[in-house]
Amino acid sequence: MMINTLPNTIPIFPLSKAIFFPGTILPLNIFEKRYIQLVSDCMKEKRLFGMVQPKVNLGKSPEVYEVGCLGKIISFNETEDKRYLIALSGIIRFRIKKEQKNKKLYREFKVDYSEFVNDLKIYQNKQKNFDKSRLLKKTQIFFKKKNYLVELEEFNKLNFDQLVSTICMISPFSIEEKQKLIETIKTEDKLKTLDDIINLNLLDNLENKTIQ
Repeated sequence: MMINTLPNTIPIFPLSKAIFFPGTILPLNIFEKRYIQLVSDCMKEKRLFGMVQPKVNLGKSPEVYEVGCLGKIISFNETEDKRYLIALSGIIRFRIKKEQKNKKLYREFKVDYSEFVNDLKIYQNKQKNFDKSRLLKKTQIFFKKKNYLVELEEFNKLNFDQLVSTICMISPFSIEEKQKLIETIKTEDKLKTLDDIINLNLLDNLENKTIQ
């Protein structure tokens, strides 16, 4: 997909503590009326919409962070109770420019992709000094301390970029920590940020136990 073929105005689904990256898949359970309408409209066109985190979860139009990710619906199922179960494939991150007024139940924003043009490239694991086992081991320790049960064996099959992005997505980080990760442009920098966040969380966990 070429950057000049991407829409400049996109529907947005704000979802707290939910980030995803190009090259990853995000499953979603759609049940609110406004997002049922959003998905229905997308299915009639190019099946594209953006995910972004709200800064607060108050009101129908909360302030949102500026950076999110554009995705394409690659799987769609409707349940008997009229929910949609979809899978969204990440394409490219974007920066929000301004909200566009509309008469729809959901919100639309004008966005710019230029900062994240490298998201459209297919990355290979060319990091000579990248220690996948070390990252997985540290992640497993972090998950265990957070009582967060995730099987990490399958992660060995992922390349460098996919592995770092997937751990960023599924980890029980704060809204601010997740936003920091999605706004980090280069994969190597994202790995460093991820490592710093995990270390900080492990340190906080240790200090809390010491205090108690």
